[in-house]
Amino acid sequence: MAIYLLQTLRRSKSTVHRIKNRLLLSSTQRNMSSGLPLQEVVNTLESYASSLLAESWDNVGLLVEPSAPMFVKKLFLTNDLTEGVLTEAVMKSADMVLSYHPPLFVPFKRIVQQKWKDRIIVKALENRIAIYSPHTSYDAVKGGVNDWLISCFHGNVKPITPKSEESEDGAGRICVLHEPLFLNDVIKKLKSHLQLKHIRVALSQPENTTVSTIASCAGSGASVLRGIRADAFITGEMSHHDVLDAVSNQTNVLLCEHSNSERGFLKILAPVLKDLLKEKVDVVVSETDRDPLNVV
Repeated sequence: MAIYLLQTLRRSKSTVHRIKNRLLLSSTQRNMSSGLPLQEVVNTLESYASSLLAESWDNVGLLVEPSAPMFVKKLFLTNDLTEGVLTEAVMKSADMVLSYHPPLFVPFKRIVQQKWKDRIIVKALENRIAIYSPHTSYDAVKGGVNDWLISCFHGNVKPITPKSEESEDGAGRICVLHEPLFLNDVIKKLKSHLQLKHIRVALSQPENTTVSTIASCAGSGASVLRGIRADAFITGEMSHHDVLDAVSNQTNVLLCEHSNSERGFLKILAPVLKDLLKEKVDVVVSETDRDPLNVV
């Protein structure tokens, strides 16, 4: 009886080992079959929003490219690529970072450890992480950042400065509301949409005034909003004098801080990109990325 039990136990252990080996092999095969070549991922990102939509002063597209062959299994989305965010990307085994704001913007004459942006580029290359930035191409594209920012209001929306007469792409958005809203309700809707407890406001009328038109621009929107006639401006930040000009023209100004007016779009973007990449690339959104300014 003891010999029978020993033989049964050995057979059971052998079965367990075979199952484990099969599971490991299956996992390895899945990992080998997942992912896409870097250039195919870049082409897909360009098909969503062409770099040609970006402003002429911007620096968009593939900014950092590790040596070939480069295969992307995990795409990591962030609004700002800080050192802390890159550390998170490395810990999560990202092969590529989509950073809405370009970490490379002005020409580099040297890459040294004294500057934080230099350290980011060095660390990305050391860990074979590609970096792509869409920035103003995502602002301009229909269904992009600016459409997301204004989406908490119901009305007829069009670009402030369309790329062409018939284009639905362009800088900023202006919304003619289907039904007027009290200014206080506009503020509440915006805070709820952006999941913010506080925003900065400069009011040209009392909060019980009704609003029929809203002009918005993600990020720093003064140059796009300047001279536009609307009951309210929504953007991330404006200079003191631009705020004074808007209020003097009977326009209420709602400021959310720069990246707070952009970051929430990434959660909407992630499943869209995963679908476009045929679910062969895992798409994750940074948990570390946040606006550097806080209310205290």
